Amino acid sequence: MLVTAYLVFVVLLVSCLGLELSRCQAKPPGRACSNPSFLRFQLDFYQVYFLALAADWLQAPYLYKLYQHYHFLEGQIAILYVCGLASTVLFGLVASSLVDWLGRKKSCVLFSLTYSLCCLTKLSRDYFVLLVGRALGGLSTALLFSAFEAWYIHEHVERHDFPAEWIPATFARAAFWNYVLAVVAGVAAEAVACWMGLGPVAPFVAAIPLLALAGALVLHNWGENYDRQRAFSRTCAGGLRCLLSDRRVLLLGTIQALFESVIFIFVFLWTPVLDPHGAPLGIIFSSFMAASLLGSSLYRIATSKKYHLQPMHLLSLAVLIVVFSLFMLTFSTSPGQESPVESFIAFLLIELACGLYFPSMSFLRRKVIPETEQAGVLNWFRVPLHLLACLGLLVLHDSDRKTGTRNMFSICSAVMVMALLAVVGLFTVVRHDAELRVPSPTGEPYSPEL
Repeated sequence: MLVTAYLVFVVLLVSCLGLELSRCQAKPPGRACSNPSFLRFQLDFYQVYFLALAADWLQAPYLYKLYQHYHFLEGQIAILYVCGLASTVLFGLVASSLVDWLGRKKSCVLFSLTYSLCCLTKLSRDYFVLLVGRALGGLSTALLFSAFEAWYIHEHVERHDFPAEWIPATFARAAFWNYVLAVVAGVAAEAVACWMGLGPVAPFVAAIPLLALAGALVLHNWGENYDRQRAFSRTCAGGLRCLLSDRRVLLLGTIQALFESVIFIFVFLWTPVLDPHGAPLGIIFSSFMAASLLGSSLYRIATSKKYHLQPMHLLSLAVLIVVFSLFMLTFSTSPGQESPVESFIAFLLIELACGLYFPSMSFLRRKVIPETEQAGVLNWFRVPLHLLACLGLLVLHDSDRKTGTRNMFSICSAVMVMALLAVVGLFTVVRHDAELRVPSPTGEPYSPEL
């Protein structure tokens, strides 16, 4: 398993580098890329945002291993994960309102403080302290994915008066480097935990200086900004109306809830499946992120002028890949007949599918959900998503250790089949909808069929 992990990591890394280099050589420079003021502004944002992302990713490979190192049972670890998911739901619902009320700069500093405290709680073996840490982690995650983006968009448009068309380019580049940071973070976590012999708590300690530096840069370099607040009740009410009045939005939300709840359960299960077989967890995690980056690169190629596939096609393919992978896992995790290499391959396919799924879902959400209602609709999407993930982990908590993992993969397979049916329903509804297609490179109307 050790040799397989390193070999797969190298192959995936070389594949990603090859695809990205070929894409960069073929891509002409845009106007935004040559504007010095814009580049300086981007750099001020990126140096903070990337530090925050790196600290977040650094903790991911060894979270389960740390709890196991403290001799907690799988059921107790599942409760810790459920606490983290529940806090993410609760804080995620009010994060936008909190950020608008407190201020974006202060919210980013608050993120640094709360996530640092979350990391410090990992030094304790007390179960209650670790539960508090998971709650702080939920708040920090909500702030990470709301405050930083909100601060950037306001500064970009209101203070610097750059064209709004440049905003997607900034976040597209951030998404790519997010994958790169995740790959590097996995290797770094492996280095401090195993190669340096510091144990599974080391990545959490190593994340604290990154968070402190991010907070210091925000205080020194960023200005404060606020926005006119929309009442939370009005946001949710508007989102619910949009969800119930548009079948496309309802189906899209169903797909997201089913697909991403399975991914949350996968995040919990991959460590106990592979760790007993001597898998290097940091390298395994980096391989997962490289597979996801490969999927993202394949998405860009598939939707390019040469192939011009549609996001709806790639969303369907992503769900199919995950269904196949979960069926593989129900056999490769059979008690007494475990096959860690097959399980690893199945996990890699799931991550590859995620690389296809997230840009496809992002494109479809932008087209289907009105901009004014996106915050409310996404809040409603998150509730069933996290509830399903929590229910899955609670079911695993009450299962027999020898058969629980295999049974959970069987349940996830059934859930993904339901997601596939929802994809078929969405495909039927939108196949004549020209708005949900990537524009033809020639500018001519494309076929009415998706």
